[in-house]
Amino acid sequence: MSRGNTCITRTMKPYQKLTQPSACRLEEEGAAPAPASHGKLAPCWVGSGLLVAAVLLSAVTVWVLQQVSVGWPRPTLPPKCLLVPESYRFDCYPERHVVVTQQLCESRGCCFIESPPPAGDKRGVPWCFYPPDFPSYTLESLNQTALGMVGLLMRREKAYYPRDIEMLRLDVEFETDTRLHIKITDAANPRYEVPLEVPRAMKKAENPIYSLDFSWDPFGVVLRRRATGMVLLNTTVAPLIFADQFLQISTSLPSKFLYGLGEHRGPLLHSMDWSTLTLWARDVSPTESFNLYGAHPFYLLMEESGDAHGVFLLNSNAMEVALQPAPGLTWRTIGGVLDFYIFLGPDPNMVIQQYQQVIGFPAMPPFWALGFHLCRWGYGSSNETWQTVRAMRNYQIPQDAQWNDIDYMDGYRDFTFDSQKFASLPSLVEDLHKHGQHYVMILDPGISSTNPNGSYWPFDEGLRRGLFLNTTQGQTLIGQVWPGFTAFADFSNPDTHQWWLENLQRFHAHVPFDGLWIDMNEPSNFMDGSEEGCPPGELDSPPYTPAVLGDSLSAKTVCASAKQKASVHYNLHNLYGLMEAKATASALIQIRGKRPFVISRSTFSSQGRYSGHWLGDNRSQWKDMYYSIPGLLSFSLFGIPLVGADICGFSGSTSEELCTRWMQLGAFYPFARNHNTQNEKAQDPTVFSPAARTAMKDVLLTRYSLLPFLYTLFHRAHLQGDTVARPLFFEFPQDVTTLGLDRQFLWGRSLLVTPVLDPGVDSVTGYVPRGTWYDFYTGSSMNSSGEMVKMSAPLDRLNLHIREGAILPTQKPGTTSEATRRNPLCLIVALSSSDTAWGDLFWDDGESLDTFEQGSYSYVVFNVTQNIFTSTILHASAEATEVTIGTLSILGVREPPSKVLLNGQEKPFSYLDNQVLTVSDLGLSLNQGFSVQWL
Repeated sequence: MSRGNTCITRTMKPYQKLTQPSACRLEEEGAAPAPASHGKLAPCWVGSGLLVAAVLLSAVTVWVLQQVSVGWPRPTLPPKCLLVPESYRFDCYPERHVVVTQQLCESRGCCFIESPPPAGDKRGVPWCFYPPDFPSYTLESLNQTALGMVGLLMRREKAYYPRDIEMLRLDVEFETDTRLHIKITDAANPRYEVPLEVPRAMKKAENPIYSLDFSWDPFGVVLRRRATGMVLLNTTVAPLIFADQFLQISTSLPSKFLYGLGEHRGPLLHSMDWSTLTLWARDVSPTESFNLYGAHPFYLLMEESGDAHGVFLLNSNAMEVALQPAPGLTWRTIGGVLDFYIFLGPDPNMVIQQYQQVIGFPAMPPFWALGFHLCRWGYGSSNETWQTVRAMRNYQIPQDAQWNDIDYMDGYRDFTFDSQKFASLPSLVEDLHKHGQHYVMILDPGISSTNPNGSYWPFDEGLRRGLFLNTTQGQTLIGQVWPGFTAFADFSNPDTHQWWLENLQRFHAHVPFDGLWIDMNEPSNFMDGSEEGCPPGELDSPPYTPAVLGDSLSAKTVCASAKQKASVHYNLHNLYGLMEAKATASALIQIRGKRPFVISRSTFSSQGRYSGHWLGDNRSQWKDMYYSIPGLLSFSLFGIPLVGADICGFSGSTSEELCTRWMQLGAFYPFARNHNTQNEKAQDPTVFSPAARTAMKDVLLTRYSLLPFLYTLFHRAHLQGDTVARPLFFEFPQDVTTLGLDRQFLWGRSLLVTPVLDPGVDSVTGYVPRGTWYDFYTGSSMNSSGEMVKMSAPLDRLNLHIREGAILPTQKPGTTSEATRRNPLCLIVALSSSDTAWGDLFWDDGESLDTFEQGSYSYVVFNVTQNIFTSTILHASAEATEVTIGTLSILGVREPPSKVLLNGQEKPFSYLDNQVLTVSDLGLSLNQGFSVQWL
């Protein structure tokens, strides 16, 4: 065993925070460790032992005095329980809707101390918590392997959930210098594991930036960052429990700055004040504290030093993550294995890249996907849909895609359209295509099951091939969704993907759609379980149910016991949306031969490879607009950069002011779609007053001008896992003020978006990190020391600022992305205080598959040093010859130049008092390197 990576603490009975175990006894290279019960106390724990003894003695004294002062008959509290500080009390009785009594608690062998109840619906300090000596696993052996080590864990005393697993296998792999893989599973029997393709390390990391120590008895892992010595994980703080349907492991955390763990509605920064986050895909309008549509068991944590690390638990079962003020965290899941990946960064951007190296990088979207999308439920007819498209064209408001919700269908049945109300749908789609626009329609996974035999091919054929979820009795499980009684496609079965493709091919022959919107794929069910309920048993009624909305795994979904090809739904539920997205993206590629565009409601880790996401059925309220920002930033962390919320709100009726402000914010969602429910007034830009309509049009034109920059950001996301929409702390990790900011965000490194999120105001206060920032519209500079700044924000203005040192490729905007692509480029240079700047541009045909992988692209790097701008072609393709560079604007040129040279030849220029130098009419091909010098 490598001395460098592993330090084994022989005995360490009390669960406690670790100090530096520099003197911990190390096992000799290759030696088989002795059983824990025979080991001596490691030298570094002697001091700790004396300390514990002293604290114990004082606790006993306090306890005795208390008993004397109040009389002896009261129930006595063991002194060991008094040792545990409130913030370190790890919950021994997490069951909801149970009044935890002292008797119930002590039946589990735990400590019981009542605490004052917290305000609101918070859990508060647990009354029932683990004592320091609660039985856990011991590490019986640890042996070196080619990639790390393998160990055996033994539990000698049963815990309190059924089917405790006595012997566990521990696998540790030092996969890269910044990635550690720790897996704990049943040593004797195979268990369900998530069918996700993950990279396999071929050799052990040579210079890991982390070190790993073990506690022997009780078993625990302690992970440190080598550079700072910071303890990132310490699982000795509470016992490990590994029963068949209850797996729990806790850790202390190095700070309270924790993000991720989706999908939930709330601030970007999680509260560590006894909050519980449940991961179980559920159809419910986004509401604080509810488990929502997707499951992402990954967190990012910012350390006090400004370093960052991330932890991913590769587990798809129903799960909850409990946070407490220690700070500490408990993972609780009811199936599978404990399969952890830890990413060491050290900066937050790198953590997210390392996470995506495991789950997969997001797909490159088609260029048109980054345009403006318009939808509503309740157009009522294809003609009314068409009228909206024409009105948008009439006002010359940019639009790339028109969508329809379920009202296009015949009786809400998939793969049909209403032959009366939507008779002109094929003509509408043809017209969209003629105008360089695209059509997207909704699909649900629930397939109508009540049609006369032979009249509805999707159900008849799915039934014939056995492609639906089944009950435990082997019958098709029938639930209820929009068309009435439905069966649910089993996307864990590869044969279902073929059937899905065939259905889509048949429909595409009539209505040649360009993208697909997959909804209701948690899967959603209007009844609990099925038309017959769910059978008794431990899948539908497990020994422990996490804090799911509805208190049942089958609430508004199918039975957990439902049979699928790959496993039972109990294991696969959180993967349903991912598996449908995979089938849908694959079908689109085969049908259109181009990059697929899929937007899914339910998501799981690795979803970005197949689809984007919208944040669900929000409301037309100001707070919903605010919550969309932490929502889209969280999905950036989850590797799903193509994300946005329903602009102006889905349910309820918007106001002109709210919709104007929301269109301004939504123009900077990576995925920008205005969507509305039925029976509410229209909220597309054409229905508002001229002033509001103009403000909406202007901000969309701004978005379209930035499409080359946005597209390049998506290329970087696809290539290496960069985020597109980015929290401020990603770029300023040393600036503590940024750690809680979620009312602003960045595009990439360099474009700061500060929206108005409140009614009735004409200014907005935003944080401007240290440095020089330039107003996007005027080019005027602002120097900040890292401060809150009040900015003018009349109803027609969204505040945008460019960070010093950036070069943004922009384009004269058209009313579609296709028209915009043909226009000249304008390069905006924002000089740094040292008069340098850098930027890049990725360009291809915008829709072909794998252009980067096949070399069919251009990649250009822009650079400024010493008053010389250079454009360097690193890779060229035919598409870029059609694009010209028209204008170069350089912000922050402190002295008026006497002349400007383009490739050595003098060129006319303009220079404004706000230090903006502009050189126009360049007329250069993008595929041509060039230089501009100002003297």
